[in-house]
Amino acid sequence: MKRSIDLNYGNSKIPFEYDPARFDVIGDAVQMAPLSDVELGSLFDNPFESPGIEDIVSANESVLIVVPDATRNIGAGQIANLLVRRLIAAGVTPFDIGIIFATGLHRPVTREERISILTPFIEQRIKTYEHDPRDLGGILKLGDTRSGIPVELNRKLIESDHVVLIGGVQFHYFAGFTGGRKLICPGLASKRTVVKTHGLAFDAKSRSRAAHVGPSILEKNPVHQGFIEAVEMAPPAYAFNSLFDGGGNVTDLVSGDWKSSHLEACRRHAEKYTVEVEGKRDFVIVSCGGYPHDVNMVQAHKAIETASLVCKEGGSIVVLAECPDGAGSAEFEKWFSYGMAENLAERLAEKYSVGGQTAWSLKQKSEKFDIRIFSELSGDMTRSMGLVKFADLAAAAASLKNAAGGYILPFGAKFLPLPK
Repeated sequence: MKRSIDLNYGNSKIPFEYDPARFDVIGDAVQMAPLSDVELGSLFDNPFESPGIEDIVSANESVLIVVPDATRNIGAGQIANLLVRRLIAAGVTPFDIGIIFATGLHRPVTREERISILTPFIEQRIKTYEHDPRDLGGILKLGDTRSGIPVELNRKLIESDHVVLIGGVQFHYFAGFTGGRKLICPGLASKRTVVKTHGLAFDAKSRSRAAHVGPSILEKNPVHQGFIEAVEMAPPAYAFNSLFDGGGNVTDLVSGDWKSSHLEACRRHAEKYTVEVEGKRDFVIVSCGGYPHDVNMVQAHKAIETASLVCKEGGSIVVLAECPDGAGSAEFEKWFSYGMAENLAERLAEKYSVGGQTAWSLKQKSEKFDIRIFSELSGDMTRSMGLVKFADLAAAAASLKNAAGGYILPFGAKFLPLPK
């Protein structure tokens, strides 16, 4: 008997019928209830290896709160709402509280996105700031890492008495995990610092991904270590690290010391969302998990990365990625004009580019697997990426009706499937 599963696509859901004798669903077993404000508040009162936030911040001091941009839906609004109320109760005036969006090289957030990220209550009452990685007047150089990377960060990090991070944790395909240190570097770094630290993921000599770089890997990961070194030059006073569901609701929270609380949140996430599977299969259907995970192809690529871990070489991957913002950046898009992945690797070795590395990573997969995509991207764009565009999911799946068994990944990069 066939079963049906709803797969997220943008802000909608697409039902898909499948034969359970042929497909196993990866990542549908973890069900965690969203935390109420009362439950969240109790976690505020149990900081990890740190005094509580009210013990750190004094009346009449300034506080800068760093939150993700619209490509992350991690429950920042619920956390910020409780945090701001507590700061005001502790004697901090609303005028001395600011919120900055850790956009890195991403586009600025829109007014609608600010409201969505922060809640209308906070957006209307607390001043917000945008980060521009190219605005030299808004950037300060704090020094260099041991490998010589210039550390250039938003000057508001230095001008504020206290900096508090609100981030979410899940797997990241080259930084190991999202959140924590990434809110500042790359989130509030200059373009030069972003490019140099991201470049640690690529080995120019071997024309391949650097050693110890990958999802769930922090130990000896050069990218993670580069981020940590940069942030240590402007260490935050406190951090909130959320675990969250597909709707962006907080399901767990670790707050406290900016470094160790993030590591603890990463440990909890890996424990819950690492899944052992029997082996690689010929056919994988993957949804990015809906908006904002499929807002553009730069973000959607992360789900393809996950699918590639459990697909046999030469096998087929069908991906649902709406991509209303298109490719995600002009820099990323232009790299596909260079042709094969080996050509992109040669150019990256000559002059590294953040968008170029993502394009190279995607191109590698489109040459290794038969990738079919249901998306709003144009046919010309998907062809340049090496992807086959289909009008709908059913058509893409039907085109492979004779394929052997496969997997369905409904939550993209949320889970880390590891073949036995």
